[in-house]
Amino acid sequence: MDTQYMQKKSLSAYAPASIGNVSLGFDLLGAALKPIDGSLLGDEVEVCQADSFSLQIKGRFADKLPADPASNIVTQCYHHYLSCLANKGIASDSLPAVAMTLHKHLPIGSGLGSSASSIVAAFHVLNQFYTALVGKKLFDDNELLLMMGELEGQISGSVHYDNVAPCFMGGLTLMAEHGAQVALPLPIFKHWYWVSCYSGISVSTAAARAILPKQVPMGTTIQFGRQLAVFIDALYRQDEKLAAAMMTDVVAEPYRKSLLPFFDESREFAIQNGALAFGISGSGPSVFAVCDSLEQAKVINQWLAENYIQNDTGFSHICQLDQQGAVVY
Repeated sequence: MDTQYMQKKSLSAYAPASIGNVSLGFDLLGAALKPIDGSLLGDEVEVCQADSFSLQIKGRFADKLPADPASNIVTQCYHHYLSCLANKGIASDSLPAVAMTLHKHLPIGSGLGSSASSIVAAFHVLNQFYTALVGKKLFDDNELLLMMGELEGQISGSVHYDNVAPCFMGGLTLMAEHGAQVALPLPIFKHWYWVSCYSGISVSTAAARAILPKQVPMGTTIQFGRQLAVFIDALYRQDEKLAAAMMTDVVAEPYRKSLLPFFDESREFAIQNGALAFGISGSGPSVFAVCDSLEQAKVINQWLAENYIQNDTGFSHICQLDQQGAVVY
């Protein structure tokens, strides 16, 4: 245990935005994002010791969340964490309560792992806070990931880890979901730039899943499996040309792009201006372009900001992969 937390009665956690699916890995791949200009693209959750539980919500997108703190996912994270402690024989009445503050920097329904960011930050900071108080590690990373996935499932309608895993672990992750091994870290191309653009409209994960067909043709299934296998092999061999060639979505994008105004035009511009790949970030409406040149990334970022963004809540960032993931401070 890190003793730096022992003397602190308050802690904060930051959890980065993420790209679910990464085009070719529906529900199986995820990537954490970090803007190169140093701006925050993720949520923060603060906890401090208190006589009773409370939750405050602040930040740019705070007004987009339910007004009642009891229905906020961070409140649900707190109660779920306590119930998991009870399963370990640690009663909640033996521990002090906390006052929590959610700094909501990510828009809702953006395809940037907004709910996952809040969930990851909440569980991570709660675990560090109570670990310091109890004096022993309470939950390991895989146990936390299982909790995170369960809470994420309450919002999206099904348990999946392609946002919470990269948000928590950082980098590029492959969902294993085998026993206690929830997710695996993958090699990356450190010089790639990921342009991430949020249009400003909202697309719910549940709605984006509902538009998908219930069955996938055999040919599509084979193509999906081949692309994912070749992509991972190319990562380990650092063959970026082959890896980029695999980054097309044959499962969700053909259906989901109808929900995203100017998607086809944006893809065409990005590819014509040097992007290695272009796709939908998670369920959308955010999109991403992968570039191996900063100059190309700047051109694409500017065009998306001027053409893909639909209103004043939209934004576009040039990012690289956040290799650190969630942090407590």
